[in-house]
Amino acid sequence: MTKKSTLTAGETIEPGGSGNEIPADKKGKPSFRNPWAWVPSLYFAEGVPYAIVMLVSVVMYKDMGISNSDIAFYTSWLSLPWVIKPLWSPFVDMFNKKRFWIVLMQFLVGSGLAGVAFTIPASAFFQYTLMFFFLLAFSSATHDIAADGFYMLALDKHNQAFYAGIRSTFYRTAMITSQGILVVIAGTLEKNGTVQNAWTIVFYLITGLFFIFAIYHYIFLPCPVSDKPVKAEGTAGVIPNFVKTFALFFQKKNIGLVIIFLLIYRLGEAQLLGLIVPFLKDPRATGGLGLTTQEVGIVSGTIGIIGLMTGGILGGIFSARVGLGKALWWMFASINIPALIYIYLSIAQPESIVITGACIGLEQFLYGFGFTAYTLYMMSVCDGALRTAHYSIATGFMALSMMIPRMVSGWVQQQLGYQHFFIWVFLAIIPAFFITRALPIDPDFGKKPKTE
Repeated sequence: MTKKSTLTAGETIEPGGSGNEIPADKKGKPSFRNPWAWVPSLYFAEGVPYAIVMLVSVVMYKDMGISNSDIAFYTSWLSLPWVIKPLWSPFVDMFNKKRFWIVLMQFLVGSGLAGVAFTIPASAFFQYTLMFFFLLAFSSATHDIAADGFYMLALDKHNQAFYAGIRSTFYRTAMITSQGILVVIAGTLEKNGTVQNAWTIVFYLITGLFFIFAIYHYIFLPCPVSDKPVKAEGTAGVIPNFVKTFALFFQKKNIGLVIIFLLIYRLGEAQLLGLIVPFLKDPRATGGLGLTTQEVGIVSGTIGIIGLMTGGILGGIFSARVGLGKALWWMFASINIPALIYIYLSIAQPESIVITGACIGLEQFLYGFGFTAYTLYMMSVCDGALRTAHYSIATGFMALSMMIPRMVSGWVQQQLGYQHFFIWVFLAIIPAFFITRALPIDPDFGKKPKTE
C-alpha cells in the first residue's frame, strides 16, 4: 500500500495522486489539486513578464526609434529586481500566504502592462514606459518568490522533482512565445497602422491575459495547510527575523561551494542566450546564418518550443525516477552540449532551413532537459521552514549568474567572431565540471518513495 502524508489531524492525501482525493482547509477550500491544473499556468504566468521586460521591450523600443546605446543601458537596469529580490523575500515569508502574493502580483503585473499600453502614445513615452516596466519587473520578481515557495509547499519532494521539468518548460515556453507571437502580432499590425498603435494593442491584449491569470489562480490554486506566514515576534521581531533568514542561508553546510555552483553552472548558456538570435540573423559574410525574421520565428518559435517542452518533461520524469544524484551529471552534460551545436553551425553555415531547425530543436531539447537539475538542486539546498526566502536568495544568485556573463558576451563575440566565441563558450564550462564533481548532493532527492 502507498504511504500517505499527513496534512492535519484526520486529513491525508496520496502524494502524487490523481487529484481525486481533495481534502479541505478550515474554510472549505481544497488543500490539494492535481498539479496539472495549476503548475503549467503558474509558471507560464511567471515567464511572460520576464520575457516582456527583458526581451520584448527591446524590440518595441527599436521599432519606436530609440538608439541602441539607450536601449542597452536602460533596459539592462530592468533586470535589477530579479538580482536583488532576496532583499525582500523574507517579508513574503513573514506577511500573508504565498497564494495571496501570487494573485496580488498577477493583478499588479496586469496593471503595469496596462500602464505601458496607456503611455506608449505619449510624447515622453520612453520615460513613462520605463517606469511601468520597472513596476512590472518588481511585481514579477515578487511573484517569482511567492510562486517558487508555493510550489515547494503544495507538492511533496517526489512531485517537486516530477514537475520540475514541467515548470521550467512552461516558463521557457512563455519566454519564447512572448518574443515570438507578440512580436509577430505587432509586426502584422504595423503594416496596417502606426508603430505606436500596434504596440498599444499588443500590450492591452497581454493586460487582459494577466487579469485572466489572476482570476484563474484565485479559483484554482490549492490552499495547502502549510501555506502560512512565518511569524515574527511582534513588529520588533521583523528586522531580527529578516537578518536571521539571511544568516541561516549563509550558514548552510558547504554554502561557499553551493554559491559557486549556482554562479557557474549556466556560464556557457548565459553567454549564448543574448547572441543566438543575432547569430541566426547576421549575414553569412560576417559569420551568421542569414535567416529572415520569419525563418527565425519558425525555428525558434515552433521547432524550438517542441524540443524545449519534450526535454523539460523528460528531464522531470528522469530525475524523479533516478534521483538528483544520478541525474545531475547527465543534465550537466545536456545543458552544455548546445555550445558544440553552435560551433558546428558557425563552421558549416548550412543553407538548409531543415538542418538549422533540427539543430535548434536539439539545442532547446537539451536545454530543457539539463535545466531541471539546476532547479532541483536549488530546492534541495533550500528545504526547510524558510524555503521560500532561501529559494529566492538562490534564484538571486541564478539571476546574477546570467546577468554578468551576458553583459560582456557581446563584446567577447565582437573580438573573437562567432566560431571562436562558441569555442570559448564550450571551454567556459570546465570550471563547472570540477565544481559539480565536488558538490554535496542528496542522491535520492526527488526520487519517488518506495512503497510497501
